[in-house]
Amino acid sequence: MFYKKIVAAALVALGTTAAAASDKTAVPFALDWKFEGPSAPYFAAIDNGHFDKNGLSVEITAGAGSLDAIPKVATGAFPIGFADINSLIKFLDQNPGAPVIAAMMVYDKPPFAVIGRKSLGVEGPGDLAGKVLGAPPPDGAWAQFPIFAAENGINMDDIKVEPVGFPTREPMLAEGNVSSITGFSFSSYLNLVRLGVPEEDISTILMADHGLDLYGNAVIVNTDFAAKNPEIVKGFLEAVAMGWKDAIADPAAVIPSLVKRNPAADAALEQRRLQLAIDANVVTDYTTANGMGMVDPERMASAIEQIGTVYDFQNTPDASLYFTDAYLPEGGFSLK
Repeated sequence: MFYKKIVAAALVALGTTAAAASDKTAVPFALDWKFEGPSAPYFAAIDNGHFDKNGLSVEITAGAGSLDAIPKVATGAFPIGFADINSLIKFLDQNPGAPVIAAMMVYDKPPFAVIGRKSLGVEGPGDLAGKVLGAPPPDGAWAQFPIFAAENGINMDDIKVEPVGFPTREPMLAEGNVSSITGFSFSSYLNLVRLGVPEEDISTILMADHGLDLYGNAVIVNTDFAAKNPEIVKGFLEAVAMGWKDAIADPAAVIPSLVKRNPAADAALEQRRLQLAIDANVVTDYTTANGMGMVDPERMASAIEQIGTVYDFQNTPDASLYFTDAYLPEGGFSLK
């Protein structure tokens, strides 16, 4: 496998981190995307001292899509990242034994969506046939689109799929060059608003509201690193949870931490984007009752079964290979 060529050297480097002269352990963290509203909780965890409390010095790196962090963590280039668990499941099926696993669910309700324009004839799943759909190949929402199509009786052959880049995705929809796009609901929606598309013209078709049992993005860890440094991983996850608690309690208070790292960000728009993620993806009935970070075994089994309806597993699926609660407190992290 491609990752085996560099994993040993990378892990040796990571293993020496804790023994560095500094009194804090340096932990690089690979995000899924650019520094936008939903990344504010991680920066707040730095600025509000949550990582520091656990003896960690964390440097956050932007990503290029919700699949991006998986190979970074699997190779050991990063010990911890943030990525789509469904793409992780496929990656582990294609790369058996890769040292990567999800350790904390963040998007209990995934933000995978088809975003369309009503003026271009797209309001619901049934409107996609015969239309042009813009989809970036590395997009996590696009990766789940075949499941969404199957659940809603949509023939993939009836849709013209236009591969687009992330930077051109929303502009193409705003200009009417495509009728809909795949993306994360909170990202694409507000990107269209920023481009001047009237909000009443935007339709957000959230896949989780149309048959998907899938989970969304999770904190993933390199299993070799985690096995050698369990307390570091536990402290990291605790700090992440505290950052999200800060954001949930007062979204406006954490946005300055984001703007400090991305001065070009529109603070008001990014606060709204963060609030959308909190309301739709993080604070759910399940996380309110059961805490943040955990997964429901029955739902996970159903999600794996759904993936299998459009993906041919090379190996027998095993949920224990994809998610572990070993580094979470019993009952997850309370959001109260």
